[in-house]
Amino acid sequence: MTTPALALDNAVIRYDRLTAVDGVSLEVRRGETLGLVGESGCGKSSVARTIAGLQSLASGTLTVDGEVLRTLPSKRRLDAQRKIQLLFQDPTASLSPRMTVGSLLAEPLKIRRVHTPESRAQIVALAESIGLGAQLLSRYPHQLSGGQARRVALVRALAAEPSIIVADEPTAGLDISIQGELLNLLRSLRDRLGLSYLLISHNLNVIGRVTDRVAVMYLGQIVESGPTAALFRYPAHPYTRALLSANLTLDPSRQSQRIVLSGELPSPSNPPSGCRFHKRCPLAQPRCASDIPALRAGEAGRSVACHFPLTAEPVVSGPQAIAG
Repeated sequence: MTTPALALDNAVIRYDRLTAVDGVSLEVRRGETLGLVGESGCGKSSVARTIAGLQSLASGTLTVDGEVLRTLPSKRRLDAQRKIQLLFQDPTASLSPRMTVGSLLAEPLKIRRVHTPESRAQIVALAESIGLGAQLLSRYPHQLSGGQARRVALVRALAAEPSIIVADEPTAGLDISIQGELLNLLRSLRDRLGLSYLLISHNLNVIGRVTDRVAVMYLGQIVESGPTAALFRYPAHPYTRALLSANLTLDPSRQSQRIVLSGELPSPSNPPSGCRFHKRCPLAQPRCASDIPALRAGEAGRSVACHFPLTAEPVVSGPQAIAG
């Protein structure tokens, strides 16, 4: 079996007394795009920050190319961590307002102490290859459009020569045509450079279009995962089905009946007993309030954490096409 590019095993992430992520396991295979979806506050960004090295694990392991990071000597651990680069949700805020685009693109090379006239020329060529003309190198972040800022952040990430990119809401705030251009660019770079992606998004149309597999999070845990097309059409977890039913589509033939969940999203500081979804689940039974469902592997790469997984009719709505 091929070693995955990245694996998170039984990860627990805490902030003081709050457990944001509780027992999450996922893997990103080489050359694939894994989507991570769920409501705001479910722990997606905490997973992204931990994988990128900005947040520590309370317990569990992070493995890159078969090497467990915490067991490596500091130099090797740093080299392994550099294989992972994070595209922040707000690209403009992640760029120093006092530095020009040219300086921002050169900074990763200076940090790695490999900044030479030749490497600078390579970075400029890379920037131009993804649509950043030389005239933008003298501009400051506030002079860039949202799409240009994302491309600058992408070139900065690529300058570290990563094998894995964690993209946190990469299309947020962009109009649909720019979204399409950016998604096509990410896919082209994946194919050309052999990259692997963990793509986090609220936009299910984006997830449906560009990912190979998808994992669904609820209140700090993975409740379902599997190949994107199969999971979108035949969700096995009631939460996944409700999430997909809320997906917007302009095609009347692909509309499905909206499933409105009762109650509020529970606080991660005081999660419900048993299945964390049982208080909002329209199909909950007494066992759900007491027994924690394990994430069990099923057929065709599917996994679901539910005592009574769905076997009902397929969801009609699916990922909406994005221009570009």
